[in-house]
Amino acid sequence: MDISNLMKQAQNMQAKMGSVQAAIKEKIIDASAGDGLVTAYVSGEMELVKIEIDEKVVDPDDPEMLEDLVQAAVNNALKEMKKISDDEMAKVTGGMNLPGMNL
Repeated sequence: MDISNLMKQAQNMQAKMGSVQAAIKEKIIDASAGDGLVTAYVSGEMELVKIEIDEKVVDPDDPEMLEDLVQAAVNNALKEMKKISDDEMAKVTGGMNLPGMNL
């Protein structure tokens, strides 16, 4: 393999990765807990952008249940976004784990 061909391939991969990263940043994923009583929305930048709480789960005598459901919904959404991000990047990198290339 000649070095100029290898450099071109690396540049093409880098460009594709940039496009994929930009597309991922635009995504929003939702995940819920408690059979949909709490739903968290997470962006491709791994930020919580919205949370929906069904009024049925708001019990002043049991705030711990609501806290647990919120935590579970947010964690579920973050895990799902991470999986989507990893899967999309793996398509570009051919499954190679390149340091610093994940969101």
